[in-house]
Amino acid sequence: MSNQETMVSDAPPRRSRRRNQGGEPPEPPGPPTKKDGGGRGGWRRFVPSWKIVVAGAVVLAAGLFGMVMVAYANTPVPTSAQDEALAQQSTIYFRDGKKIAQLGFKREIVPIEAMSQNVRDAAVAIENKTFYEDSGISISGMFRSVWMTASGQQIQGASTITQQMARNYYDGLSQEVSIKRKVMEIFVAVKLDDELTKDQILANYLNTINFGRAFGVQAAAKAYFGSKVNAKNLTPEQGAYLAARIQQPNWDHDSPELQARFKTVVQYMAEQWPDRYGSLPQTAKFPKTRKTIGPNEMSGIKGYMVKEVLNELAARGLTEEKIRSGGYHITSTFDYKLMKAAQKAVKETRAAYNMSTEFHAGLAAVDPKRGRVLAFYGGDDYVTDPWNEPFQSTKQAASAFKPYVLAAWLQAGYSLKSFVPGNQTVPKELPGQQEGGITNSHNVGAAVDVVKATAQSVNTAYVSMAYALPNKLDDVKNLVEAAGFNQKRMEDDVRDHHYQFAIGSALVTPVEQAAGYAIFANGGKYTKYHVVKQVKLKNQVVYGEQLSSKNVIDPGVAADATVAMEAVLTNGTAQGKGLGNRRAAGKTGTNNNEKEAWFVGYTPQISTAVGFYREQCATKTGKIIPPEHSNCPVYKKGSKKFGPNNPYTTVKEMPLGFEGAGPPTIAWQKFMQMAHEGLPVEEFPDRAEVGIAENIVPSPTPTPTPTPDAGENPFDDQNPIDDPNANEDCLIGCGGEETTPDDDGVTIDDGEGDAPQTADDSGVAGGSGGSGGGSMPESRFGRPDSMTTRPEDR
Repeated sequence: MSNQETMVSDAPPRRSRRRNQGGEPPEPPGPPTKKDGGGRGGWRRFVPSWKIVVAGAVVLAAGLFGMVMVAYANTPVPTSAQDEALAQQSTIYFRDGKKIAQLGFKREIVPIEAMSQNVRDAAVAIENKTFYEDSGISISGMFRSVWMTASGQQIQGASTITQQMARNYYDGLSQEVSIKRKVMEIFVAVKLDDELTKDQILANYLNTINFGRAFGVQAAAKAYFGSKVNAKNLTPEQGAYLAARIQQPNWDHDSPELQARFKTVVQYMAEQWPDRYGSLPQTAKFPKTRKTIGPNEMSGIKGYMVKEVLNELAARGLTEEKIRSGGYHITSTFDYKLMKAAQKAVKETRAAYNMSTEFHAGLAAVDPKRGRVLAFYGGDDYVTDPWNEPFQSTKQAASAFKPYVLAAWLQAGYSLKSFVPGNQTVPKELPGQQEGGITNSHNVGAAVDVVKATAQSVNTAYVSMAYALPNKLDDVKNLVEAAGFNQKRMEDDVRDHHYQFAIGSALVTPVEQAAGYAIFANGGKYTKYHVVKQVKLKNQVVYGEQLSSKNVIDPGVAADATVAMEAVLTNGTAQGKGLGNRRAAGKTGTNNNEKEAWFVGYTPQISTAVGFYREQCATKTGKIIPPEHSNCPVYKKGSKKFGPNNPYTTVKEMPLGFEGAGPPTIAWQKFMQMAHEGLPVEEFPDRAEVGIAENIVPSPTPTPTPTPDAGENPFDDQNPIDDPNANEDCLIGCGGEETTPDDDGVTIDDGEGDAPQTADDSGVAGGSGGSGGGSMPESRFGRPDSMTTRPEDR
């Protein structure tokens, strides 16, 4: 052995160097350490180990699952249907039960057996092909819908028929856009799938869904394919057509988009049921449908009636939207026969006087005892001309307003025997008068009694009577407001025209006038005019008739005012145009330049107002263009220059060429004769002789004449009784210039240009049958300050 080998072999083992000095065995090696002496350091200390992550996920999943299960268990299945799901049409009737119109979408509930297999398959194919296999929800569709809702993107509807039915049919599932609603909808859909059969779900769905013209498959089949087609006999093409409308019910009946979706439905039907519809894509043709659902519910005169009913109920809180879906049965105050009579009376009168479409007429008839609007004429077709003349046209009342001054005069304690000025006002100058003062169109002498002043429509008399009232114009204004006239219009006119208010400068509507004159026919009582008798829902009256009434004048005042207005028809401005042996009373009215003409009259049973006015349509160059459906053209054919902001023509009110005793009285007479056919003859109350004579001017004194010589004929040609040209109303103090006019011929402005003559922009009369803010004037009967002697005797 070499010395080197000896050195290696003689060296002690390396392990011996690790032993401690005490000879104890060595300890196991410790964990490796970094050179800097630390363990996990830096950001790694905040990262949990994978075991903790897995455990946390399991706990979270279990918690979420438990929460979902609790929420699912606590979600009730709705038991009642939404009102919209069972919405029915509402029907409006004449007062005798005849139907005027039906409003809203049609719906007819039918069982699944009454639905064609074709339409059922078409709806399933396009809306939810897994309907018969799924549990009421589509997982992929559910997550897509929730994600789209949460991210604020376009909201996607429920993807299954069950979910759609749950949302649209059952009460408690709102239409709000929220995850809460979406989750609740999912839970309800799953529960419904457990509790209802597939046929029950599909039947509810097809009876509920909106198809455009109608809700529900039965009504839709008739609406698109004719009244003889039912849901039970729909062809595959017809079923596919209806199913194609579900997503976009507002598409036109043959729009290109609808035709494209129709092809998609047909293809899906063939793919899902090849044994039944395999060849359908090659043979199916887009079905023919009705262009319209039928006669427009607002066409003809019925549209005017429907609109007034809707307006009145809206003011009472029943909106048009509720009416169209609520299944209400609404009985109006309108009489079928009288509505036809009103139209006939006006149209015959217009034809007799060869009136063009420039001439407008409104007629309104009211039951004076109950305030019911029995009939009116507002136009011939609401669809082409929706302006309702008697309810919307506000025109100057002219002399047809004078009876309210007469009522205030009598109510103040003055009588019909009072003498009032016949040729000039007292005082001579009054606020609001035109230059030259307020005058008459004819000479009636210096003094006339109130009856003759009414019969001959004497302006100076009525303005002076208004001035002589205790509270002057306020007494008249308060009375007409209490009789239903629009308060703002009355106040504005008193402010603007002062004493011209007494002779009819105020703007009124025909229906206001008919209801206002009812105070004379009904013993002084005013009942708010209205067009609805009752509203029923499920055979229960939910809105009754508004029959609120109040005393405006005393019964004796109404009786004496009627005596004066009877003279208008017997020997006044409308002489010979009464109702034969049936007593009637009324008043003519013609305003400045004959721009508006009226007759308002009544019997104890009916009060009727008729008004005419004329409008021309003129271009900016002055060219006269005929009206279109009674409306001035806004557009010019072939031109893009004109429109609402730059109309082709503008309205200009023109003279009628006749007075109130002409066509207005003729139309009134025609209507009233037809309206009273079959009615008993009722009498007015006897003259009451209210009040005392209050002479504003001295009574006329007869001029003595010499006693004729013996043998002289006392009845010579100077006797007015024998004179065919003499004024039969003027036997004493008649001047040679005095004549009896054909009409009242009143000019309330007599040339003054600042008084309003039209009401084109005055808007609709305030409120349907508004009762006004006036009050019954205080009667002067028995007051200590009542005059007991005539002024000339004191």
